[in-house]
This record gives sequence, C-alpha cells and structure tokens, in this order.
Amino acid sequence: MRVKNHRIEGIPYRAAKSIGGAIVPEIVILHDTAGRLTPGNSAAYLRDNPAGVSVHFVIERDGSIEQQVPTNRRAGHAGKSSYHGRADCNAFSIGIEIVNPGRMVWADREARKARTWFGEVFSDGAQGSNVVEMATSQHGSGVWMSYSIAQIEALQGLLSALFAGIPTLKDITTHWYVSPGRKVDTNPLFPLEQLRSRILGRDDPADLAAEAASEPVPTATMVRVIAAAGLNMRRWPSFNPNVIRAIPTGTVVPVLRTGHFDGRSWSLVMFDGQEGWIVDAYTQPC
Repeated sequence: MRVKNHRIEGIPYRAAKSIGGAIVPEIVILHDTAGRLTPGNSAAYLRDNPAGVSVHFVIERDGSIEQQVPTNRRAGHAGKSSYHGRADCNAFSIGIEIVNPGRMVWADREARKARTWFGEVFSDGAQGSNVVEMATSQHGSGVWMSYSIAQIEALQGLLSALFAGIPTLKDITTHWYVSPGRKVDTNPLFPLEQLRSRILGRDDPADLAAEAASEPVPTATMVRVIAAAGLNMRRWPSFNPNVIRAIPTGTVVPVLRTGHFDGRSWSLVMFDGQEGWIVDAYTQPC
C-alpha cells in the first residue's frame, strides 16, 4: 500500500457525504465504531448519516479497509477534542474507525456472554475474539471484545503506508486520549503502544513490561501442552491479537521465564526456533 493523490492504492474508495476543507494531517486518531459487526454496517452509516459524522478509513473484522475521505481533507470523527493543548483535532488529523462493539455488560458472566448497548450478545471466542472484563482509569469498567488479528495486521499496514507517504504525520493516538472523560475508544484491549512502537520506531513497551514482571526459570524446565486443540503462542502475555502460532497438543517445550499477568500465570517458551508466551493452565510439567 502507498499514498497516491491522497488515497491509499489498493483500498476501495467510497466518498462520504460529509467531507470538509483542506487539512495538513499531523496525527492519526483511532476509534471503535461501537456498532454492529455485520460487514459494511458501520461503513455505510459513516458514509451517509444526518449527524455530519465522517472518517477517513474503516477497518472491518476481516481486515478489509474502505477509504471514505481523502487524507488531505477534513472528516468529522473526533468531535470536541484537544491534542497537547491544540483544540479541534479534526483540523489536523486522520481518523480510522475499527469495527468493534464498544463497551458491553455481562449477559451471563458464568457462561462468558456479553451484551452490547444495541442488545446483541457475544460469547467468549465468537468472532475470533475474547470477551474480557476490565477497568482502567481512562475507560472505567466494562466488558470488552478484543480486536481480530486481521484488523490489527490491516491497521499496521495502513499506518505504515500513511506514515511513509505523509511526512507531516508525527503521532498515533486514540479518541479517549483527545476526548478524555467523553469517549472510551479504542477499548482497553487495543495494543496501542505496541503499534506505536512498530510504526514510530520505539522500543516495544509490552516486551519490556513482560520482562520486568517475570522471572527466569531454571535451565531445562519443560512443560507439555495439554490443550485439546493446541495452544496459541503469543508475542506478549495477553489476549490482545498477538498470536504468533499454535503449538500442537502433546508438544514439549522449554520454559524461559514465568510471570503473572491479568490474573493468569504465563510462561515464555521456545517452540520451533521462536520465543512466545503461553497460558500455564493448558500445560503440565514434564
């Protein structure tokens, strides 16, 4: 992907009804659609709605992207907002909407089913994502759906193209950051700092945090994977979309480090020449 004539080559362009005047983009603001997950549902609303809302890009759950506003034109995505003392973020930002239901509540905590504000119920594992209860100072408490791996990969590709093709861009932020107390998107499961480190060339804070919060184990400590369908090995000890690969059931792997993260015990292991984190509950010592 690359920027050409203020559009991203290879991405479908369907013009929004509400497109403003010329801007010089300096930041990218990431949003959740907080709507239905049906493909095209949120994109259609953002293209044509009576509220004057619009956005530059929409990323679906399957990773497909639609552009709706040229990157040098104003879109109405941030509302009342401020970035480092500068108000009206729409005047200098590119908005990207990621399809996600937003804050949910438990419909059935024991069965791990969560209800959206529009009444739809999602089970843990549905849509290829986890449903997680979490509270932060920026978001408050809620039940949240993790983003799909396809979405994060698509977003990383899009951000790489934008920052390579638009020299005025200098930062990536979120709606909750520019509208604190008013907005909570992106949700707490979004790997913001990991994406910022990859695109902006900074050390990965998740890797540093995982190392700081874990301990090395004795040499030759081994565990066997007992999960019936295999076990995902992840780049970081979290259920954010960071799966490296699956380790088959019955495989014995060496453990390098262990730690406790978000109420679960995790281990850093080596499998097929790669390091990654696995949940200890699906292993047994050898």
